[in-house]
Amino acid sequence: MAILSISAYNRFMEPQKIKSLVEKQKAMFNTHRTLSLAFRKEKLKQLKKEIQRQQKQVEEALWLDLGKEKMEAYMCEIGLVYESIDFMLKHLDRLAKPKRVPTPLFLFPSRSKIISIPYGCVLIVSPWNYPFLLSMQPMIEALAAGNTVILKPSNYSAHTSRVIEEIVHQVFPASHVKVVQGGRQENQALFHQNVDSIFFTGSPKVGQEVMKAASEHLVPITLELGGKSPCIVDQEVNLVLAAKKIVFGKFLNAGQTCVAVDHVYVHRSQKRALLQQIEHQIRLQYPNLKAMGKIIDQKHFERVRSLLADGEIVYGGEYDEDSLQIAPTLIENVKKDSALDLEEIFGPLLPIYEYEDFDDLLNALANKPHPLAAYLFSKNKAHIQQFKNTFPCGGSCVNNTILHLANIHLPFGGLQSSGLGHYHGKYGFERFSHQKSVLRSSSLLDLPIPYRPYTKGKEAIIQLFLK
Repeated sequence: MAILSISAYNRFMEPQKIKSLVEKQKAMFNTHRTLSLAFRKEKLKQLKKEIQRQQKQVEEALWLDLGKEKMEAYMCEIGLVYESIDFMLKHLDRLAKPKRVPTPLFLFPSRSKIISIPYGCVLIVSPWNYPFLLSMQPMIEALAAGNTVILKPSNYSAHTSRVIEEIVHQVFPASHVKVVQGGRQENQALFHQNVDSIFFTGSPKVGQEVMKAASEHLVPITLELGGKSPCIVDQEVNLVLAAKKIVFGKFLNAGQTCVAVDHVYVHRSQKRALLQQIEHQIRLQYPNLKAMGKIIDQKHFERVRSLLADGEIVYGGEYDEDSLQIAPTLIENVKKDSALDLEEIFGPLLPIYEYEDFDDLLNALANKPHPLAAYLFSKNKAHIQQFKNTFPCGGSCVNNTILHLANIHLPFGGLQSSGLGHYHGKYGFERFSHQKSVLRSSSLLDLPIPYRPYTKGKEAIIQLFLK
């Protein structure tokens, strides 16, 4: 694949110009043009057409940034973006329609509705691990809700960020959607702007910075963070199925997935058999190092490689510093309180722990920071119910991994340290909308009950309705 050329308009924006951009987008929003559903739909159609025109460039960029093969790029990013656009085009009229709700009799004669109104100028800051999907999907939902958007993609995934800018530039004026390139300096300048909503996907550490900055203007925020997502394999399980899905959910995108299996807890009776099956699946799905995606850059490569020393490698462990690739690696006897034990791995290393009692394990995990995702492989109905109903996490799968993320009808988001708020599909439309209450009363009839002077007769009527 040829290396992408840098577009003529792909320039880092000086921080002092960002305030002016926010003002221009707010001025555009105040024209009320984005309130038109026809306008929103037309722009989404144009966006899909432009993505289709530049799909090869997107595939090339994802290959250069992360070593994603064409099928993986489409399955995990491009195709899901098309699905998001199609969902909004199909359901926007229903989502945006004012919803009539009951009005208590004591408020007669009045009617009550809930109207979804856009926030205004929305800032979306996206990560590098799924740079196209996690830029486009929230942007699509924000636009469907009627907002203007400032999109700040990651500087780490520079090739994809350039293509995103080219696509946006072809479809939208800067007053409607603008891509801001850059790094930490641009991020900080954006976080402190008086925008109308902030949507951030990234690390918990930067998420805390976003929260502090947003508090200056009391800007509503959405935080999509991460955490150490556990996978439990109990003694009543289809080991072949579990191993296949664990390998898929752990090593996809070289482990650089926010909902990837971070580590596995397996019942002691099944540990050796599970390890054998996982090793077999690794050989099938990743027959050599070249089959793996690559770590995003040298800094992250060194961080992941350093984790190899935090336990006993039982399978894998090979790496190529030149290509930034690390083989799928299984690790036992992880050092307690090591970085591998405590921090989100975000790489192709899979620690394996054993347990004896399911109840004790769930209780112990529930007292740890709540993860973005959790997974259980089991045939035990009681264990499944207990896991579904009591384990605190952002989302989960039973007898599968990570694919809840691909269902646009399910909300996606974290819990406490793994995130704040959720999106996808109708939940994304709601995330980028304010639910405005409207009580409309008749101007022809006005009952005197609530007004002074208060009398015993009025009091009796009030008590009749408000018991």
